[in-house]
Amino acid sequence: MMVPAALLLLGALTAVVAPRLLARAEWPDREPVVALWVWQCVVAAVLLCCALSMTLSAAAAWQAVRWHVFGPAPRAVVESYEPGTTGPWAAATAVALACGGLWTAAMLVREVLRARTRRRRRRSELLVRAPLLPGEEPVSGRLVLLEGDRPDAWWLPGAAPQLVVTTAALRRLKGRRLDAVLAHEQGHAQARHDWLLHCSAALANGFPQVPVFAAFRDEMHRLVELAADDMASRRFGRLTTALALVELNEDRGVFGPSPTPQAHVPQRVHRLLTPPDRLTAMRRLRLTAAAVLVPVVPVLVALVPGLRALG
Repeated sequence: MMVPAALLLLGALTAVVAPRLLARAEWPDREPVVALWVWQCVVAAVLLCCALSMTLSAAAAWQAVRWHVFGPAPRAVVESYEPGTTGPWAAATAVALACGGLWTAAMLVREVLRARTRRRRRRSELLVRAPLLPGEEPVSGRLVLLEGDRPDAWWLPGAAPQLVVTTAALRRLKGRRLDAVLAHEQGHAQARHDWLLHCSAALANGFPQVPVFAAFRDEMHRLVELAADDMASRRFGRLTTALALVELNEDRGVFGPSPTPQAHVPQRVHRLLTPPDRLTAMRRLRLTAAAVLVPVVPVLVALVPGLRALG
């Protein structure tokens, strides 16, 4: 049957071409929110190609699956998907893709459980360093002030999210600069960036040989920071947000000659100080609509034989 093979070829082509096109494009840094959406649509298209190919291969290999897939469809539609000779390839393809789907689900569950374990450990550490007063109850979304020598601020997601700020950050950041840092962390929480990071990490860790998933993870880490920077800068200004980033990270060596895990911070500061022109609303709309069409293409490919039979 040609459709499952065409879907796999389409998925491989999308996985190879789309990241290269996005890497060469100049607009993702200008519109990180749109770029986040485009990346999600690309990965969704790749996964959808695999899922549809698995379904049609299983339907070609086993009569019971074919009945569940096509159900009450007209006979002409069912016959249009029946291959002349399936051989062992349809069953092998379906089993391999099903194993890949189960492995993906397992990796996502593992990533979520690991994140939950990290949150619990960090919450336990917070209770040790900032214990609740007698009669005080945890309040969702409350601000936690933590004694610390290093200026830092982070959002701890979960059922009862907490915004944690160290006393060193309060001493160093004043006025609107502190507000910009807090707005940055609140931007992560409002957009639920933690779920994007979990999903991208699960795919990259589960399939380390697939470059598109590694690129997806790396771009998610970069773009969510740019999106949160933009959210803070819209409220408190680009210069204020850039100065807040500098003051928050200047003791960590990120602006030195040697690379550090936070090497992206100088690039973020430079982007805030020399802001690129935003895309027009019409171009943002066109990019968003084009991204939506990417996962629609596999569905259309899968429907071609049936539509031909009906036509």
